[in-house]
Amino acid sequence: MAFKRTLDYTTDNTLEGRMGKEAFNKALEQQKNISEKEYATITYLAEFAVRPMFRTPVHKTPSAHGMHQWEDIHFPSSDGTPLEGWYIPSILGESDKLIIINHPMPMSRSGFTGHLGEPFSSVDTLEIDFVAHMKHLSEAGYNILAYDLRNHGNSGAANGGICGIGRYEWRDVVGAQNYVNNHPKLSRMKCGLYNRCTGGNAAYEAMYRQPELFENILCFFGPMTVSMTALMTSFAGLMGLEKYMELMDLEQLKLGGFTNGEMHPQNYAQAVKVPYFMAEVLDDDWTDNPRDAQEIFDNISATDKELFWIENTNRRFDGYNYFGVHPEKMIAFFDRHMK
Repeated sequence: MAFKRTLDYTTDNTLEGRMGKEAFNKALEQQKNISEKEYATITYLAEFAVRPMFRTPVHKTPSAHGMHQWEDIHFPSSDGTPLEGWYIPSILGESDKLIIINHPMPMSRSGFTGHLGEPFSSVDTLEIDFVAHMKHLSEAGYNILAYDLRNHGNSGAANGGICGIGRYEWRDVVGAQNYVNNHPKLSRMKCGLYNRCTGGNAAYEAMYRQPELFENILCFFGPMTVSMTALMTSFAGLMGLEKYMELMDLEQLKLGGFTNGEMHPQNYAQAVKVPYFMAEVLDDDWTDNPRDAQEIFDNISATDKELFWIENTNRRFDGYNYFGVHPEKMIAFFDRHMK
């Protein structure tokens, strides 16, 4: 029986096509000339960009902050990946308002465990406590649905363990929205989003691909979204290797991931048309803020939008903790749009 070709690969599907011929050829030249030590660092950075180096455990439950009436939930992503989460009714008594929350890479719904040492402290030594954010929202009268993205926390593995910084994870955002929209109780609630960093990028793309699912979303609280070009160029610069960004992109593709440019949230941010609040660390050592954050913010289509700069720190992870310590702007935003 003659072989029948059923897939039509084009140049754009190849590594050269995805990178662009000039960048691809430049990467090959860099690979020839780079030192063994520098190459090891570039491959390390490439893996950091596209694959969580560990799973951050769900290190505390809502009960740790006095929210005792919670339940474990699970639901599928739109591609079937099993996702794990919590449903937490407001401690004031269940209300008609729901906040759907996800998280950054490589964290979990509960935050980050840098304070527990290796391997987590190789990224940062801070504890990040996202459950504290949930407590503030609960005390303000909001019900909460919080979940782990694929390849994170207690959720299922998918895509060979690759994180797309939104490029695969948008399917999880769709899965969470389908769960809420089809739930007999949750579907009757007013709904807002609280999606950070990777989770925020994922929500942009979910809204871009399936806008009809988000027609009832009233607002979007989206701190700490970032383009991977800004993040990984900064990391490479800290190590004196910024001249090898094309090679880093090639290494990311060889791992089965995406180039930094393919993971830009700027490509999908225009899909956000609901009231939007963005917060970023102004002097973030890991990005080139204010340029990167401002560019993402400018691409948001919403006419009602705000960009808040977190100052007096250059540590990105301080930004993730900010609204757990200073919840006033977060609560005010949701109160204004979810009356």
